[in-house]
Amino acid sequence: MPLTPAHRRVAVFALLIGASTPLAAQPVDPLVTTVRAYRVTHAREILERFAAFLALPNQANDSLNIRRNADFLVAELSRRGIAARRLETPGAPPAVYGELRVPGAKRTVLLYAHYDGQPVRAIEWKTNAWQPVLLDGRLEDGAREHPLAEGADPSHESWRLYARSASDDKAPIIAMLTAIDALRDAKVPLTTNLKFFFEGEEEAGSSHLRAVLSANRELLASDVLLFFDGPRHQSGAMQVVFGVRGSYGVSLTAYGPVRPLHSGHYGNWAPNPALRLARLLASMRDDDGTILIAGFYDDVRSLSAAERAALATVPDVDAALREELLLGGTEAKGAALVERITRPALNVRGFASGGVGNAATNAVPTVARASIDFRLVPNQTPARIKELVEAHARAQGWHVVGDTAEVTPALRRQHDKILVADFAEGGYPAQRTALDEPIAREVVRVVQRAVGDSVALLPTLGGSLPLAIFADVLKTPIITVPTVNYDNSQHAPNENVRLKEFWQSIEIVAVVMAGMGMTP
Repeated sequence: MPLTPAHRRVAVFALLIGASTPLAAQPVDPLVTTVRAYRVTHAREILERFAAFLALPNQANDSLNIRRNADFLVAELSRRGIAARRLETPGAPPAVYGELRVPGAKRTVLLYAHYDGQPVRAIEWKTNAWQPVLLDGRLEDGAREHPLAEGADPSHESWRLYARSASDDKAPIIAMLTAIDALRDAKVPLTTNLKFFFEGEEEAGSSHLRAVLSANRELLASDVLLFFDGPRHQSGAMQVVFGVRGSYGVSLTAYGPVRPLHSGHYGNWAPNPALRLARLLASMRDDDGTILIAGFYDDVRSLSAAERAALATVPDVDAALREELLLGGTEAKGAALVERITRPALNVRGFASGGVGNAATNAVPTVARASIDFRLVPNQTPARIKELVEAHARAQGWHVVGDTAEVTPALRRQHDKILVADFAEGGYPAQRTALDEPIAREVVRVVQRAVGDSVALLPTLGGSLPLAIFADVLKTPIITVPTVNYDNSQHAPNENVRLKEFWQSIEIVAVVMAGMGMTP
């Protein structure tokens, strides 16, 4: 019987799985040994340079400091002989581009990381976010601070470096730079042309990314785009990821009386905006995570046979995570986390109205606000989600407007339930590369070679990256290679990177640089 395309995909995936079986019985790859020797010898120097980079505040809207970060990267690339420059776009933080051409190379690999970071609320940090601190373990376990130089000791791989962007996403950038140093020191030849693209606006939504890519489409052309961002699998295993969910945010505002009203005198008469908005949110999603907005799942693309096969091979960490996170139960009747992140999601990330605790008053509040983020999967678009959310609110009796400026006194008298739905945050669709593409097999092979152990293959990362914009503009396969520890507190106070994963990331990047394009 002839093989169907689906059969061929499963057969190719079987080869991928074969490539990712454990290599514990095999000796450490000679290239890994060479790179490891370099980073052990130069560990203090690497940590000091990493700390200098982390000491630069990097919020995208801090134009002075964001340019200091960009200049740092241009200088670091240039001193390694890599042609480097800023890619400027009006009103946007600069991207940083670097190019290293290799004589005779038949392939070009574009390496991505972002150098901007999430905002910092200093009051929530136990250390100074812009003064990197080395601890001999986890902060929450009472770890002690040590001089940075002590981190160079190879026996201290469980120690952690705390600072904003330590893991998301400055660690991969330092790994790339150090990998170049290690390969050159050992006179290991590169096999591909290398291009570097360091974004400065990823954590701010990448609103100018399409313009940057479109203006530099030929410059950024490559055979594959490798994203070095995100954490390893929760099991600690290295993973290769073939897609990400899309992201879309909306802020909702509901109105009550024009001034706070005594809840005894008016509580059974004046509408309470907090209760009304809470009911609207509850109507959008059930307790098992199913989104109840009509038509929300109409465009969802089903997983392929190869992608379903990949899910079955991913280490099961659900029980351990429930224990760690003190969760008595999970949504979707106990469905596996690795399955849930391939589905769309609706998260209420914030709700505010009135006061609680010592700030509570017996009053009907004047306004209620909620903030929602959607995670999208392939074929869903932000524009369509906006239409569906607004239609759902109208079906619940709300008069929907797009800006608070539209909420005039006359409008408030005219409509009982007014909702401001502000989608100004923007967003982007999901992206997914087929697991059975030849380049996918090659990336898995070189990562497998670098770690010498099993590699988890994930069709979709739970988090979001603007990969759909890259795919649409550059028309190249995209694969994500996350390298940092999963418990790194990214986007949160006390972000950190564990030295064990940081050191190994240098080895992984070096093997990618020297191994892509070689005959297996």
